[in-house]
Amino acid sequence: MHPAANRLLGFSNHICRTTRSPIAGAAFTTSSKQRLAQFSSMPSSPSSSPSPSMVPPPSVSVSDSGPLNNVQANFDVSPMPKNPLGEGRYIRTAAALIIGDEILNGKTHDKNSNYFARYCFEQGIELKRIEVIADDEAEIIEASRRMVRNYDFVITSGGIGPTHDDITYASLAKAFDQPLAHHPECLRRMDEMIRHRPWVAIQNEEQREATRRMALFPSQAEVLFIARDVWVPVVRLEGKLCIFPGIPALFQKMINGLTPFLPLPPLSEKPLRMQIFTSRPESLIAPYLTALQARMKAYGIQVGSYPVLAQGVYVSLIGRDRDKVQDVAKEVETEVVGKIVTEEEVKRRKDDSKQQAKI
Repeated sequence: MHPAANRLLGFSNHICRTTRSPIAGAAFTTSSKQRLAQFSSMPSSPSSSPSPSMVPPPSVSVSDSGPLNNVQANFDVSPMPKNPLGEGRYIRTAAALIIGDEILNGKTHDKNSNYFARYCFEQGIELKRIEVIADDEAEIIEASRRMVRNYDFVITSGGIGPTHDDITYASLAKAFDQPLAHHPECLRRMDEMIRHRPWVAIQNEEQREATRRMALFPSQAEVLFIARDVWVPVVRLEGKLCIFPGIPALFQKMINGLTPFLPLPPLSEKPLRMQIFTSRPESLIAPYLTALQARMKAYGIQVGSYPVLAQGVYVSLIGRDRDKVQDVAKEVETEVVGKIVTEEEVKRRKDDSKQQAKI
């Protein structure tokens, strides 16, 4: 198994234990289901949706839902490319560019940046920036150029569908001075995936061209097919910027599928997070935490304080020196008259607090 796969297994299991799948949520709208089916053979029925895969498996056969849409995909996965950052280098920093008017006007809840933040943490990558911008060419160009200059790994989410406001590919082509060109293999996979769907037969030429826009990429981009049951690839520019769809279920599947293609940090770079719960108010422990953060700066340990309504405060310690983090956690436990708690207990207490807030 690819070394990245072992690390991703822990992340995928952690996500499955602690979060609700976006596919299973009531907020997963009909339009989202339709677009998910457009991109892949992942079922559009929430009850039958698969969990995000760890690594592209040797063989996958997933049927699209519906008696007329019995299409089975088993595409080839791209071969592993050379390290885009250079031999011996690995990703240290990352940034996310979330694109969409629907995010900014509140119509759609952004789940992708949160998933990406957790992904980066589990992989030992320092996520430095998240930006949400409109479907605006000038904004996409400015933000993408700036992020590629400053960070090792940049993702965009959204704006790669067939409609007039899906301008991500075209804007990024301009940002990096490349013409747009249809990708033949992507078109072939797309046609194979959708050819049995009833709406294909009634498309006019304008509608067919709109569909083909989803395979119109910057001409010099690297095109990575990362799953056997998804025709849409991850398009990578400048060896750093990876373009993803905005649909949460597909975004998660494709982030997970991309993992073996990334020059990830060694396991020693993965940070340890420990949390200490205390029933004392923040005002009582604030002076101690301020002094503690000053002491911990030399060790690269971050100290955070997070109150939970009507319960108490969580003190968070994050650092790569695992032994030091564990030692400091014991000190904090004593100083704030608290208790070291697990991630599961933190989640339970936060859920309880949310329920109390509703009463």
